[in-house]
Parts: sequence; C-alpha cells; structure tokens
Amino acid sequence: MKNTIAVLALSSFLAFTACKKGEAKGEKIEKAEQRPSENFVVDSVNVNESVKITDSLKLSYTSKLLVLPSLKDKKLLDSIYFQNEKIKDFSKSGLQSYLENEKNSYFKSMKEDNKDWYSDITSVQEWYSSSYMNLISNTNGYMHIRYTGSSYEGGAHDNYGFSERVFDLKNSKKLELKDITSMPKNKIEAILMKNINKINSGTTDGDGEVKNSEMLLVDKIPASDNFYFDEKNLYFHYSPYEIAAFAAGDITIPVSWEELNGTLNAEFKERMKIK
Repeated sequence: MKNTIAVLALSSFLAFTACKKGEAKGEKIEKAEQRPSENFVVDSVNVNESVKITDSLKLSYTSKLLVLPSLKDKKLLDSIYFQNEKIKDFSKSGLQSYLENEKNSYFKSMKEDNKDWYSDITSVQEWYSSSYMNLISNTNGYMHIRYTGSSYEGGAHDNYGFSERVFDLKNSKKLELKDITSMPKNKIEAILMKNINKINSGTTDGDGEVKNSEMLLVDKIPASDNFYFDEKNLYFHYSPYEIAAFAAGDITIPVSWEELNGTLNAEFKERMKIK
C-alpha cells in the first residue's frame, strides 16, 4: 500500500508530539480564561466525498475535526491538532479549509501515484481514508480526545488505529504519564501484563472466545502515552499489531487506582477525587 493515513499518529505507526506550559504571569490570565466551564464550546467540521477513478474503483475521503473556540493558548492548540503542522488557523473556517485541502491532496496523490496499475483492478473496490476526532470527556479540567484513523488501499484488510490524548486545561498542556503517577514504567508494565485479559477484545475462533494473552506478539507490554482514565481506572489503549495480532483488534488494558496507590500525583488525585 502506497499511501497511509496522513491524519493520525499512533503508537507503532503513529508519532506523538507534546508541549509544555509557560509560567509567565500573562499566561496565567489566559489559562484562567480557557478553563472549562458551563459555557465551554465544542463544535466540529467535516468532509465526506467520493470520486470514481475507474469502472471498478472508487476513492472516498472522510474526516472530522473538533472546533474548540474556548481555547486560546497556541501551544495547547498545536498539541491538540498534532496531526499536521499545516494547521495554523484553529477557527472553524480555518479547520474546514484545512480538511478541504487534505481531501484534495489525497485524491490527487492517489490518482497520480497508482494510475499505472489501476487497469489491473477488475473487481469492484472502494479505497478510502477516514479520520475522526471525538471529545470523549471533559471532567475536572481534563479533556479526553480520541483520534481514530483508518484506510484501505487494496490487500487483505484495512488498517486502523487510535490515539488517546488527555489535555490538562487548567495547566494548558497535554497530560503525561508522570503527571499521574510516579510508579516506574517497568512496574506499570508488569501490571499491564497481569491485567491483559481484564477487557477482552471480543475475538473468537472455532472453540469460542480467544484471550488477549493468547494473541500477544510482545514479551513486554509498553506503558505508552496512549492512555486515558475515568473515576476507577487508568486505561492503556493499543492499536492492531502494536502488541497483538491483527485478529485481536485494538486492546484496552485497565490499571486501577488501587494498583497505583501511593504513587499518584497529589494534584491529580485531588482533582479526580480519588480516595
């Protein structure tokens, strides 16, 4: 496959960037203005278009971006819209224009890069690229956004992946694992291996349900930056092929707050009301 998802960066085939807050007095005023409130506004922009290349092949492009007009800090916005450095205008019209340009670039590159062998495609196929940016939660000043991307450009199956990002709106930054717990990563990784089967992926075979542990491709499950949390657990989310076979799909592993007891960051523990 020649073109891959250009809008996500996730674990084994995705790359992350992060930003740090400044401590200037003027910035603190701006941070106060962008803390979540009852008036925290969330909007979105979308594109969804298809073109027919040959009698047998259709190309489709679908994408959704959130619009967050309540947020003003550029470093924070750069981290939220980390998919592409081309995003400079975070307004609704600016993000819509970005998506239109990405759509046009996708169609152009697919037509030009693959035209020499389109005639070899005889069965009816639809190739596509899709990406979605969804707000999952905004609680206690922690905003969780899930980025999902998938594509198909011939072959046995499509490719898809997830990126989980939590943003600390109070401190205007992407939340890092060290902001939650001081537990060494090797100890977290031991817990991940122990908890691998707590949330089953739903994979089955002729004998019934297949455990996540039976499909692992790694000896050690990394404590990655692809995490989120709720009032009960910290969750690590792994895309296909990242730690297990494609048949396993994506895998989510929980780590309870009890298992991290004594290592939780004081500010985080207080804001999340963890006892």
